[in-house]
Order: sequence, then structure tokens, then C-alpha cells
Amino acid sequence: MLVTGGAGFIGSELIRYLIEETRNCVINVDKLNYAGNLCSLEQVEDNDRYCFIQADICNRTTLKEIFESHQPDAVMHLAAESHVDRSIDGPAAFMQTNIMGTFTLLEVSKHYWQKLDGEKKRLFRFHHVSTDEVYGDLDAMSAPFTEASNYAPSSPYSASKAASDHLVRAWHRTYGLPVLISQCSNNYGPYQFPEKLIPLMVSNALAGLPLPVYGNGLQRRDWLFVTDHVKALYRILQLGKVGETYNIGGETEKSNIELINRICDILEQLAPNKPNGLVFYRDLICHVDDRAGHDVRYAVDITKIKNELDWHPTTDFNLGLLSTVKWYVDNQAWCHSLNNTPP
Repeated sequence: MLVTGGAGFIGSELIRYLIEETRNCVINVDKLNYAGNLCSLEQVEDNDRYCFIQADICNRTTLKEIFESHQPDAVMHLAAESHVDRSIDGPAAFMQTNIMGTFTLLEVSKHYWQKLDGEKKRLFRFHHVSTDEVYGDLDAMSAPFTEASNYAPSSPYSASKAASDHLVRAWHRTYGLPVLISQCSNNYGPYQFPEKLIPLMVSNALAGLPLPVYGNGLQRRDWLFVTDHVKALYRILQLGKVGETYNIGGETEKSNIELINRICDILEQLAPNKPNGLVFYRDLICHVDDRAGHDVRYAVDITKIKNELDWHPTTDFNLGLLSTVKWYVDNQAWCHSLNNTPP
């Protein structure tokens, strides 16, 4: 398995799963930008079935050398710039990595695949991991997005991911490259970069800092535990039909303000000794100006992956959130090391 972006949040979870739960060998290709962290892979770094290569997927020459040297049976493409706020402030990096990086990876994969023979060529797969944000947003009463829903991205991030999805489908239609696409909802779990909602709220609360909520906080997201996600990714790779797209969701919609309140309540149990004479963690919640182009609601229909691949999320949200918050409480030094701030 060649995994791009394997030092990121979802990528590192995928690699830990592949090494610990399967017999696959894994080549991790990651350029180690600000969100890439090899500490997330310490438990597998010495495994003889794991190999890390620091490389940019936009570098065609390096990618070609990696393919020729390691002869992968499948590509799982997770490398991406993924933070919406950053995409609003600096969209160029998102266009470069998410669009040109995917284009370069597709081209190298195509030429590699075309030279394969027999069973190895028949079984080769290119699995592109995308996001439900390519569909845009929903109002409160609309049915969740299906794989047939129109694309209507709102942010530079989601627009760049939509573009990369179109490239992947075009390389399948035009060149016959055996591709798979998955669209996931919001992930949560350990090892997520601290700028994301859950780790940010935990770190700020423990430091007695404000818990900023965009607008009224009623924006809704479907939350998916990262371990459930990577199990779905592997199942799609094994059993998915070439050329098809599969939605992956947690079937657990929560508003942002509801989620933040839950985090505060969990912290009351896990970290009762509050900073700066704080009485309740909820007292730190403050509402700030809404994000530009902020999507109101994301939700995906996962009927297809349930029926065709017999996958469904198994992690209870309350237990998953509890274990996730506890991990960040216990690993604040890890969070601060990424943010370059003292614990």
C-alpha cells in the first residue's frame, strides 16, 4: 500500500490500522508540512512492513522513483491541505497540493499501472479520499447527501477537493485507471492537529482561554470516529467497485454549540481543577463573527456502503467523544509541541 499524507490525522490512523490489523506493507509518502507529525506513527515506525519517505506529491520525478522502487499494489491518497480557515486566508497552497498534487499522482499512477502485467494490473487500485464538503451544505429539513448529489463547494478548500475528485473520475473515464472515491464526514479522534475544533476546545479550556464559536453555533456536522473511517477505507479498497464513489458518515449529527457544551461537561469530570479561578468550563464559550461562506449543515447518506460493502459505524458517539477528550487531556504536551507553545 502506498499511502500519501500518512503522517496526518486520518493517514496515521490508517497506517496504524494497516500495520497492526493486516499483513500489508505500507509506504508512507508525506512532505511533513505543519500538520504532518511522525510522532503519530511511533508505535509502527520500527515495523519491517513500514517505510516512510518524505516527499511532495507535486514532485513527479520523486514519485516515479518511489513507484519504481516499491512497486505498490494500491494507492490510498489522503495527502491534502484540509483546514477551511487556512484555505480562506491562503488558497494557493490548497490549489497546489489538492489539485496539482492529485494530478501528478494520477499521472505517475497511470503510467505505472499501464506497465503492469496480468493479475497485478487487474488488482491495482487508486483510492482517492475526499470529503462531504464537496457537496456544499444543506438546510435543516433536507435529506442527507447521496453519492449522486450535485457538487456545490463553498470554500477554497472544498472547491479544490471537488476539482481533485473530477480529475480522478476523468482519469478513470479516459485512461481506464481503476479508481475508487470516498467522501467522509467530519472525523474526530486522537492525533488530530490542534487547530481543529475538538482538540482546540480542549486545549483552550484547560488553559482558561476563550472557546470561540462561529456565529450562533448552530451549524451542524455529522461526526465520524476516525477508526471507523479507516476501516471503511480499507473495506472500500478490498471490495469497492471500480469507478464508484462511497459516502462514509457517522450518522451522528451535532451542532457546533452542542458539541462544545459536551466537551465542557466531559472536562468537568476529567479536569475538575480549573485554571484562573474558573467556575465552569462553559463560562469560556464566546461567540465570534461567523466564518465567510460558512456551510450550515453537512450530512451524508451511507446506505450505499452499508448495503454494498456491509460497513457501518460502530463507535458510540458519547464513548468516542469521551475517549477522544481524555486523550487530549492526557497528551497536552503533544498538542503544544505542534502549536509551538509551552504546555
